[in-house]
Amino acid sequence: MRFRYNPPGSPGDPVDRIPPRVRLQSYQYRLPQDRIAQVPAERRTGSRLLVLDRRGGVRSHARFEDLPGFLRPGDCLVVNDTRVIPARLFARKETGGLVEVFAVRVAGETLDAMIHTHRGLRPGTTLAVIGRDGAETDVRLRVEARTAGGEARLRLAAPRGMTGAELLECHGRVPVPPYIRREDGSRHDLDRERYQTVFARAPGAVAAPTAGLHFDQDLLARLREQGVVVVPVTLHVGPGTFKPVRVEDIRLHQVDPEPFEVPDDTARAVNEALASDRRVVAVGTTVVRVLETLGARGGPIRPGRGTTGLTIRPGHRFRVVTALVTNFHLPGSSLLVLVSAFAGRERVLRAYREAIRERYRFYSYGDAMLIA
Repeated sequence: MRFRYNPPGSPGDPVDRIPPRVRLQSYQYRLPQDRIAQVPAERRTGSRLLVLDRRGGVRSHARFEDLPGFLRPGDCLVVNDTRVIPARLFARKETGGLVEVFAVRVAGETLDAMIHTHRGLRPGTTLAVIGRDGAETDVRLRVEARTAGGEARLRLAAPRGMTGAELLECHGRVPVPPYIRREDGSRHDLDRERYQTVFARAPGAVAAPTAGLHFDQDLLARLREQGVVVVPVTLHVGPGTFKPVRVEDIRLHQVDPEPFEVPDDTARAVNEALASDRRVVAVGTTVVRVLETLGARGGPIRPGRGTTGLTIRPGHRFRVVTALVTNFHLPGSSLLVLVSAFAGRERVLRAYREAIRERYRFYSYGDAMLIA
């Protein structure tokens, strides 16, 4: 029997008929505003680490620099080496109105972007790009079209020869999440360094794979010295990863597809770990989605490129990932649902409540969990 679901909280919403483990309300928790990290820890590895037994409960409270003590020789640690592009621009219309441009795809002289402006944009409108110092530049963008999804296609009108990627590198801002509330431009240089992992290599993400922000080169060297195999995958994080879940039955939510790449050496290392019953430790939910996408095909992990729209919910059978390094995620988010599918909803939410009591810092610049 099929039901028509209204937005959560609407009259007639049949919440009671949705099993608790797939009910959005079951993934809510209360977080004091002062626990939302506004800046990163002074040192990357200085953030805190909550260690959670996947089948038990909270094992210990530590520092991220203690991570080697919780991993074993032979563990295969998989990181996401995507690089965040400075995707956030500001511009002015000819009338003087301010426009915020959030580039989600860049190709040549063209940008597809989410637009925020008071009165909207019409095709043919010319925008003057504002530099990071707040002054108007000589760079112009022309609105070519609006899409049904609310995005706009923009093309560089001047100067000729500049690409969209060069425009963002020159004048773009780091697209930190909206819950990091600072005066515009504040700590921009800090974000350019710290909202990027030390192993970032392939430009293309519009948000950082935040679990990787806690690593520095010294920690990676220590892990390799003790016999941990460290290998990369690439998944370019798009805005769809953080799209709010707007349906009460989370089985109806779908994460937008994102491109990924798995190198030959990574596929080989993961397959060898699985064959010898060694742990595959995913650094972040993006890595989980790549590896579980490939694992769902059956047989060994194959290298190559693809896209994944895998939305991991309760009941997912984890075929590849056996341990997870992750941050603390927003209430009711698809990321919290994924982590709960991996370790159990009640167990994860109990750990979150303990982290709140222990004054952990939450979200992108916050502290981390190791679930093993």
